[in-house]
Amino acid sequence: MRRMKAEWEKQRAVLLSFPHKRSDWSDNLRSALSVFVRIAQAIAYKEPVYIVCDDKADISDLFCSTTNMNFIELPANDTWTRDYGVIGIDEDGVAKLLDFTFDGWGGKFEASLDNGINKALQKKGYFGTTRMETIDFVLEGGSLESDGAGTILTTSECLCNPNRNGGLTKAEVEANLKEYLGAKRFLWLDHGYLAGDDTDSHIDTLARFVNAGTIAYVKCEDESDEHYEELKKMEKQLKGFRTEEGKPYRLAALPMTSALYRDDGRRLPATYANFLITNHALLYPTYNDPMDKTADKVFRSLFPGREIIPVNCLRLIEQGGSLHCSTMQIPI
Repeated sequence: MRRMKAEWEKQRAVLLSFPHKRSDWSDNLRSALSVFVRIAQAIAYKEPVYIVCDDKADISDLFCSTTNMNFIELPANDTWTRDYGVIGIDEDGVAKLLDFTFDGWGGKFEASLDNGINKALQKKGYFGTTRMETIDFVLEGGSLESDGAGTILTTSECLCNPNRNGGLTKAEVEANLKEYLGAKRFLWLDHGYLAGDDTDSHIDTLARFVNAGTIAYVKCEDESDEHYEELKKMEKQLKGFRTEEGKPYRLAALPMTSALYRDDGRRLPATYANFLITNHALLYPTYNDPMDKTADKVFRSLFPGREIIPVNCLRLIEQGGSLHCSTMQIPI
């Protein structure tokens, strides 16, 4: 029996991949690195961090302390480890890691180096004795939410997209995820998106499991915003979902930021749903926005037993991702 682990289950470490001179961050590398340093240090005070980097010497002087940090020099295309890092499952009571194919979100970007990161980490021994299985199926970690008990929350826009696996039906996707992840139930969101998002509506930008009975989701209150109607339809779907016991989910609305734009006028997909649960803390992104304080209140109510750590991710969102996108937990 297999099951995909929930993010709140015990973690061995969190994987990050730092920006480098040949990446899309090169125009202002130092400012990008400062955000990754902040994320790494927020995690490392109580949990190991694996940092994939181009050259340890280029970044080690940025840290006040490198306790609990492992610097791993490997070539990488980009920094979004959520989508190419290993996905953890439990198989008959034993942890196992799954290495799916990563193709740059449907071939949008070069990803051959990122697609080899998991194999390189395994070869170097960073997964210890935990077995890893490589699977010839395109799947990104940011496209899935698991409650740890067999329920998968996801979006049809991503998993059924023609640029992933040739365009599968929901039934075909479910058959594959039942085999690979041991999934028993699927909650499909058919509505909701964020302008400027390159991932084809990853679930971790829209709605997230907080625990087996609670879902946090992005809610738009501004009727003039382009997202209003789609996110309202998404909310209606969420209200119709039921737990395995047949009960409605507890829904926690996260605010939307004010509209943020790149210099070329493209809207940025800023979202508070891109939070990270670690062994002892909840890290959430901020954007120098008035709604940062509202989001903080929501997270403190949802995670009363964890330290709540805000991280300014305005620099990350300029490249289309945020805090959760740039991290991947490696379970025990």
